[in-house]
Amino acid sequence: MGKGPSQCRCQEIVGLLADYLDGSLDPATARRLQVHLEGCTPCVAFVNTYKGTVKAARHLKETDIPAELKDRLLSFLRERNVR
Repeated sequence: MGKGPSQCRCQEIVGLLADYLDGSLDPATARRLQVHLEGCTPCVAFVNTYKGTVKAARHLKETDIPAELKDRLLSFLRERNVR
């Protein structure tokens, strides 16, 4: 959306979202983000989806995965240099 230095851009939302939702953004940046959200329907949808994902993830239970599956997954990720 915005292009001026005082405005957030849609691409910035992703990097700022976690800090924004937990209240740790500096006030000026938080206000810029809020102003952006007031005028950007796609970013509002993204924020709502993010919030829903976080809420759903909190209800997940940790389970052990079989050692073979863990080894295969780690091998797959190493081959692709994913960290």
